[in-house]
Amino acid sequence: MTYLVAIVLHDVEHLEDILSSLLELGVEDAVTVDAEPMKKALAYKVPIFAGLKFDLKEEPFTKIILAVTENKDAGEQLAVFLKSMGIDISQPGVARILTLKLESALGEPESLGEI
Repeated sequence: MTYLVAIVLHDVEHLEDILSSLLELGVEDAVTVDAEPMKKALAYKVPIFAGLKFDLKEEPFTKIILAVTENKDAGEQLAVFLKSMGIDISQPGVARILTLKLESALGEPESLGEI
C-alpha cells in the first residue's frame, strides 16, 4: 500500500528539520512547493476582505511538502520525531501533517544518489 504524506508548513524556518527528519524515517520521495496561505490571499487579493486586518506573518509563503511512502505511520512518526526536536506541530501556526492512502502511484522517483 502506498501513502501520501502532505505537510502544510506554516513556520517555514522548520523546513530543513522536517526534510532531514523525513530522511531519517526513510522517506526520500518528496517535493516542496511554495503556497500562499488563504488568509494572505483574502487580505490582498479579494476586495471584500481587503479592509480587514489579519495577523499576517512576514513570511509570504507556506511550504507544502508532499512525500510518497509505503509506511502508513510515517506522518505520526514524523510528528513524534519533530516533537523530540522541540517542534510541536500541535501548536497553532506551525504545521499540519496529513496522511492519505493512494489508489495508485505511477513512475519512479529520482534517487538521492543521482541528485
